[in-house]
Amino acid sequence: MPGSAPSARPTLAVFASQQGPGDPERSSIMSQAGTYFARKGARIVCLIDALTVPVPLITSARSAGGEVILIADERVPLMPSFQGVAVERIGEMSERLARVAMLADGFVGLPGSLASASSLYSAWVKGGGGQGGKPVVLFNRNHAFEVMRGYVADVVSHSRKGHEQVIQFADSIEDTWNRITRMLGLH
Repeated sequence: MPGSAPSARPTLAVFASQQGPGDPERSSIMSQAGTYFARKGARIVCLIDALTVPVPLITSARSAGGEVILIADERVPLMPSFQGVAVERIGEMSERLARVAMLADGFVGLPGSLASASSLYSAWVKGGGGQGGKPVVLFNRNHAFEVMRGYVADVVSHSRKGHEQVIQFADSIEDTWNRITRMLGLH
């Protein structure tokens, strides 16, 4: 339910990708995030398809004892390393996005591809956008989300009161966790 208080064990929709050109440290960032969030007690929801499977995020979270839920299309073959992971298969992309939004207390964007950033935005909108009460934190490593940060500072900050409760930018995995839990009222 939009705006409802999350449990002390938040469910985070984490968007990341290994696809496309970019930074070779993405796998390391995903591994750090999966391990850190799992150790802090977060449940992680990932949207996956044939091109976007954040393997390091999923495997590191599971290795750290975390719970992961995969929302997948009907065609995605699951890797053997995902044995025992909860998987919900949903045919239509709009329905997958809505399911991710329903499960999530908050959204986290890790540096990745344009496709993962677009999916994050679409899921957030399905969850009600700014009115939905579900915050977004973007890990701005190597200025991955600098354009968004500029837009928020130059446009959103002047047109939406309380925008800092909707979207924030983090400088580390720990900072990402601290910001999302504070925005969720868990700090």
